[in-house]
Amino acid sequence: MTVRKLPAVGFAVLMGLISIGAAAQPAQGSQQGAAPAEVPKAPPTTAQAKALIAERFKAADSNHDGKLTRDEAQAGMPKVYESFDKIDVKKQGHVTERQIGSYWMKKTKDQMQKEDPIWN
Repeated sequence: MTVRKLPAVGFAVLMGLISIGAAAQPAQGSQQGAAPAEVPKAPPTTAQAKALIAERFKAADSNHDGKLTRDEAQAGMPKVYESFDKIDVKKQGHVTERQIGSYWMKKTKDQMQKEDPIWN
């Protein structure tokens, strides 16, 4: 049962993180026929999803210390900034890529449980 849930949870976390990065990036030229609120396609594999998340984190981590401060999160990952206090459970003043992933995974699981408590 857990094995079947893992891809769905992973996909949901991925979509949440992709939307974080998409919101943080400025528009690159005007695309004819593309909807302005269009969600980018999800990477087909978990490895590609992790690479995408790592890329967004690396871009936001301006001093390259492996941690995002509140200011770095505000500038590069606005959704992380909005939930910074919830992600920074140890109150260290910074968050890591792993902490962000754990937070979004928990948030996704909670949402799945809320939507369908029998199967989740």
